[in-house]
Amino acid sequence: MRIATSLLLSLSYVVFAQVPAEDSRNVTVITLDTHFSPPVFKSRAEWETRAAHLRKQIQFAAGLLPMPEKRPLGVQVFGRIERKGYTVEKVLLETMPGFYLGGNLYRPLGRSGPFPAIVSPHGHWAYGRLENTNLASIPGRCINLARQGFVVFSYDMVGYDDTMQMPHVATGKREQLWGFGLLGMQLWDSIRAIDFLETIPDVDRERIGATGASGGATQILMLQAIDDRIKFSSPVNMISSIYQGGSPCENAPLLRIGTNNMEIAALMAPRPMLMVSTTQDWTKNTPRVEFPAMQAMYRLYDKEVNVQTYEVDAPHNYNRESREAVYRFFAKTVLGADPKSPDFAEKGFTPEKPNDLLALFNRTLPLNALKYAQIVDQWVLNAQKQNAQSGPDRERIMLSLAADWPGKVLADTAGDRVVLSRAGVGDRVAGIWHEGTHPAALLVDADNPDAAQSSLKITVFQTGAAVAPRDRSNSMFLTFNKTDDAERVQDILTALKWLNQDSTKLVCRGKAAVWCTLAASVSPKKVQLDAPIPPSFHGTDQEWVDLMFIPNIQRAGGWPAVLKLVK
Repeated sequence: MRIATSLLLSLSYVVFAQVPAEDSRNVTVITLDTHFSPPVFKSRAEWETRAAHLRKQIQFAAGLLPMPEKRPLGVQVFGRIERKGYTVEKVLLETMPGFYLGGNLYRPLGRSGPFPAIVSPHGHWAYGRLENTNLASIPGRCINLARQGFVVFSYDMVGYDDTMQMPHVATGKREQLWGFGLLGMQLWDSIRAIDFLETIPDVDRERIGATGASGGATQILMLQAIDDRIKFSSPVNMISSIYQGGSPCENAPLLRIGTNNMEIAALMAPRPMLMVSTTQDWTKNTPRVEFPAMQAMYRLYDKEVNVQTYEVDAPHNYNRESREAVYRFFAKTVLGADPKSPDFAEKGFTPEKPNDLLALFNRTLPLNALKYAQIVDQWVLNAQKQNAQSGPDRERIMLSLAADWPGKVLADTAGDRVVLSRAGVGDRVAGIWHEGTHPAALLVDADNPDAAQSSLKITVFQTGAAVAPRDRSNSMFLTFNKTDDAERVQDILTALKWLNQDSTKLVCRGKAAVWCTLAASVSPKKVQLDAPIPPSFHGTDQEWVDLMFIPNIQRAGGWPAVLKLVK
């Protein structure tokens, strides 16, 4: 029987003290609407160990580990318009060779710098960075922040306004093998947006912050998690224990396996952050659930004062009340000003006409602009070059598998039958134990060539008697859950840990030979591999897609890296 999503609040982080009756990987499939419990850490050291892993997980899920080479941005700033207290200009940046990001730069007028600066992605509003309604005005917040003394760069999400070389839709499986997708492209654009702000002479490089709402807030969460140049932020209407964001640009494979937006947001600690929420969307519990959880994380640094919250009674928004809360927070935190001053109440504004904001109005993209297929090919080529330069990397293979070397393995035994489970996880790996000479061999879809040797023969996830219903229908399934093949590799690692030998003979046949080779490549214990690879498997993109899908495996070095690691 499936457990209803609403009950997962108590199950998502439950500590299983014994082997469960059902495999949790089938029973508790995580989705966008899973209810998560707040993260709890006993010490700053414990959290910082976890935080270091999370940063790598985010960067890897985005396809940015290692980071691509930063090429010249080819900055184009033009079309300056002067208004009372601020200026606005059009911007076009070449964030990757042949890929162009459009935006607008708002600057204070009649003031002396250096000025703090803000990157401002827009979110999923119909008109992107041009959106100007009662619920959300991107120009409105940029104009007011510029008048208050901030340089603001408002820039597109991929597939909006000027940035149309790639559609705002989910990518295919081949792209996912290489870690290519909207999340990574937008995160890279945000990183390059900071690079751009740092080139502006009157920007104070030590005071760069970020704000955005909805999908724009998700961009902020990812950016501040991996780029410590963000010194202050306000993600609006996104940090939630009950919903994680529904767009493909927010949900790359591997991104939230074992984590969620509360924990990701905590990576901002101890830097100042304002959590703006509303009573009428998935942030409706923020004052009672997410904010206290974030306070506890900041308390690990004795900086609880650096995280604050503000609730608005409205639909999903970045409306005037939300904006004014952000203005006041930035005034006090960044400018050292009195947040109650009328200077930080929103003043009336008139956005420029779209023609005066769009960087490509009456212009065409530069001649080197790439089509979508060319962008993908360039990404793959750059990844291949980086893989060749860095050599095989066990950590990145481990990240692609989302694999775990268990701290403790539980076991239920009955005669020669054994069921293994990782402590605190609730998975099940059934096996047959044969007592004989030691050390023992581990068998997967194979018989022991030495009948006198002790052996453990396991049935890995979703094979043989372990086949069971598993709901894979959610479009964001891979953001929260591992593929069946990755889970099979995990089962082999779990069994190797339970055997706990200095060196284990791993005997595998057929398709299992690939699983076992993957497990051997990341195992911290020595493995004697007896696993002839099927002659039909060479680790091509199409073979990974058709036979054994593991997201980002090619970005991690693919089959050549795996084979080098097992030598």
